[in-house]
Amino acid sequence: MSCLGNIIWFIFGGLIMGISWVVTGVLWCVTIVGIPVGMQCFKFASLAFSPFGKEVRYGGGAISFLLNILWLIFGGIPLALEAAVIGLLFCVTIIGIPFGMQCFKISKLALMPFGALVY
Repeated sequence: MSCLGNIIWFIFGGLIMGISWVVTGVLWCVTIVGIPVGMQCFKFASLAFSPFGKEVRYGGGAISFLLNILWLIFGGIPLALEAAVIGLLFCVTIIGIPFGMQCFKISKLALMPFGALVY
């Protein structure tokens, strides 16, 4: 079932969100200091392309907290808003609710990507 969900997801919203993560990662990688942030963006782009069957666990320490604050200021809020708006559009119909929930999972991840692990 997760394969079918990922195919439908990719067609109706995952491609847009995944490209957004990749573009953000490329912009971060332009600077030497931003390469770790960019690599994190590329990791989460794979989740944005196919989120069904994957779980996100949050953890981390003080360094993850500091990086999350910098991330919010310089890139996290637009990605979180994009995922939340697409999630709200999905939740308009009953059939779209599972897809909307995946959008909200990605939106939360866009606010706190550091210290998060995708399983």
